[in-house]
Amino acid sequence: MEIAGYIASLFIGVSLGLIGGGGSILTIPVLVYLFAISPTIAISYSLFIVGFTSLVGAYNNYRKGLVNFKTVLLFGSSSITSVFIARKFIIPFLPDVFFKIGSFNVTHSLFVMVVFAILMVAASVSMIRNKKAEAEAEAKSSPMILVVYGVLIGLVTGFLGAGGGFLLIPALVILMKLPMKEAIGTSLLIIALNSLIGFLGDIGRHPIDWMFISIVSVIAIAGIFIGGYFNQKVNAGKLKKGFGWFVLAMGIYILVKEITGKL
Repeated sequence: MEIAGYIASLFIGVSLGLIGGGGSILTIPVLVYLFAISPTIAISYSLFIVGFTSLVGAYNNYRKGLVNFKTVLLFGSSSITSVFIARKFIIPFLPDVFFKIGSFNVTHSLFVMVVFAILMVAASVSMIRNKKAEAEAEAKSSPMILVVYGVLIGLVTGFLGAGGGFLLIPALVILMKLPMKEAIGTSLLIIALNSLIGFLGDIGRHPIDWMFISIVSVIAIAGIFIGGYFNQKVNAGKLKKGFGWFVLAMGIYILVKEITGKL
C-alpha cells in the first residue's frame, strides 16, 4: 500500500497546482488508509506536507504576479491566529472518547474522520457547482465578514488538518473579486501560512517522522508543478468538476467505512 500512497502523494500537489485547493482533502485519506497512520498523527503530518507544498506553489504564482498580498493579510491575520490556538491550546486537551451511544464509543479518531468525510462532501459540492452560480452570487466584502471567514478557515485547518482551499477559492472570487488564477495563487499562500503555523503548534506533542513527511512533501511538490502546467493548458473548470466527483465518492466511502467499521 505504501507504493500506492507515494503515487497518491503526487496528486496532492497536482490538485493544489491545478485548482488552488483540495490537496489536504486527499492528504488525510492517503496517510490514514494507504500509510496506516492514525488520524491524530495524520492531521499533524498533513499540515506539514500541505504547508510546504502550498508554499512552493505560492512562490511559483508570486513570480507570475498572481498573489494578492493585501488579501493574504486580511484573511491570514485571523486564520493564522485561530489555527495556532486550536492546535496548541485546544486539541491537546480533547478526550480520547468524546461520548458513548450505548456500547458504541465515539472516539476522537472516529469523530475526526467522520467530520472530515462530511467536509469532503461539502467540498465536492463546491467544486461541482455551476461556475455561473458562483459568478452571480452577491456578497459584501466588509472587514468583519473577512475576519469571520478567516477564523472559520483557521478552525477547519486547526481541527481537521485541511487547508481550506475549497472554502478560500469561492471567498476570494466572490468577496474579494479576484480573477480565478490570482485567487488560486493567493489561496496557496494562505493555505501555506495556516498549515505551517498549525504544524508548529504540534511540535513536541508526539514523535515526528521527518524523513517520511519530507519524502511525501517532495513528491507532492513535484505534483504542484504538474498541476500548474495543466492549469495553463487545459480547461481547469472541467477538471475541477471531475475532481469534485472523485472527492464526493471518497467522502461517502470514508463515512461508510468509518461508521460500519465501528459497529
